[in-house]
Amino acid sequence: MTRRGPGIVGVGETPALRHPDASCTTAGLLAQAVGSALRSANLSPSQVDGLGVASFTLRPDRAIDLAWQLGLRLNWCMQDEMGGASAINMLRHAWLALEAGHAETIVLVAGDHFTGADFAGLVRGYNRSAQEYLSPLGCEGPNPLFAMLTQRQMAQTGLRREDYGALCVAQRQWASANPNAAYRQPLTLADYLAAPIVAPPLGRLDCVPVVSGASALVLRARPQGISVRLIASEARYNNDQQEGDGLQTGIAAFAPALWRKAGLGPEDMDVVSVYDDYPAMALAQLCDLGFTSAGDLPGFIARRLTTRDLLVNTAGGQLSAGQAGTAGGMHGLVEVSRQLLGMAADRQLHGVRHGVVTGYGMVQLRYGMCANAAVLTQEGA
Repeated sequence: MTRRGPGIVGVGETPALRHPDASCTTAGLLAQAVGSALRSANLSPSQVDGLGVASFTLRPDRAIDLAWQLGLRLNWCMQDEMGGASAINMLRHAWLALEAGHAETIVLVAGDHFTGADFAGLVRGYNRSAQEYLSPLGCEGPNPLFAMLTQRQMAQTGLRREDYGALCVAQRQWASANPNAAYRQPLTLADYLAAPIVAPPLGRLDCVPVVSGASALVLRARPQGISVRLIASEARYNNDQQEGDGLQTGIAAFAPALWRKAGLGPEDMDVVSVYDDYPAMALAQLCDLGFTSAGDLPGFIARRLTTRDLLVNTAGGQLSAGQAGTAGGMHGLVEVSRQLLGMAADRQLHGVRHGVVTGYGMVQLRYGMCANAAVLTQEGA
């Protein structure tokens, strides 16, 4: 009998909190997500021997401190700080560890709790380039950078604000069925267009809402029953040395190899998650994966996203569910895994077998330096 390889067997997520109370901590949120994921997998902490953690705000603690606080005895431990690319980066490493026999059960968790001061400090000193070149000009945080990128995308593709608004409205419709989403109330195109402008052409509803929260996955070396298998994954870091226009991510460079390794193509994907800190970047990644072309973006939004012909960001994406720091990348990975495991409750999609997830992050002078993707498939009992 052929032994099955590793598999994802459980997921967990905290509510996305816009205004958490004073007792909220990053370690507490991470612990909550880990507990939820283990319960979904019918496992106990004593069965965990691997832990991967991504967080900007766990300081002064680290992954190993969190393991101690959770009472875990580990054979494998890692910490990752690649922001929106952390989740898939940890997944790739964990998968190799399980295949090599370094661990039997690994939990991956990502999340952050931000106070207003925490977040202001993070964006002001995100990296040395921000500290030395952008912040002194008053260009703090990603909004002005992605406003310029969105202007460029509009000029090249013919996209209008109404097209970005249609994407945001579609994602809010998905979020309405996600009890953990920060924003679930209906959103109309008129609401979107009436929102205050933050950095032209970006309005408030184009900018991902900052929340506190955490998301987690459980992987086992030899899963029983239904699990989710990683059938292909690729990554590209610092793809163009910040010399491109930002409208093409590193995904475009590895997408042909990703699909070739998976033995599947975009047309085979039942559920999709793309990192959506801004609508322009969600669309750029869909182009890079081969779901559409830049020249057809307005029509693609109308034909496939607003009609749900293509199932994208089915938990609402970060634009509606919220961005909990490093949990932003884990949010999409958890949602696609949840759908493939059949654990999505009221928003469970039917007949889903294959899914693709992207990660994107670590903004330098223009845009994210990290891009990765994973193709997942449901494996039966």
